[in-house]
Amino acid sequence: MARANDSMINPKIEELLNRVDSKFSLVTLGARRARQINSYFNQLGDGLGNSIPPQVSSVARKPISIAFEEIAADKIIKTEMPDDVYYDAVDGNVYLTDWAAAAQEQAAIDAEIAAEAAENSTSDNAE
Repeated sequence: MARANDSMINPKIEELLNRVDSKFSLVTLGARRARQINSYFNQLGDGLGNSIPPQVSSVARKPISIAFEEIAADKIIKTEMPDDVYYDAVDGNVYLTDWAAAAQEQAAIDAEIAAEAAENSTSDNAE
């Protein structure tokens, strides 16, 4: 016989919302963890061991159900990324960023482009 947490009815949405600040946060956290769980099951047998296994015992087969059970059990918690970290949703990687250096570099590039444009316009006017 299956345990109580074999469908999306359990854990209750109210119980899950007590663990995060909004429905959006819950969905985002659950989806990210479900992708990690899916990666773990897909890499089994490859000997890689790069993914974190499920943190709860579950009879659920769907990664999203397992992820929500982990959230309900306080095994997965939401954290905020520091301002100097960038998460690329396309490739799933986290990058350290130095926004001040990037802004200075962009300003230098813009100044160089403006100088070239001014130089070209003065040489065109001279002809």
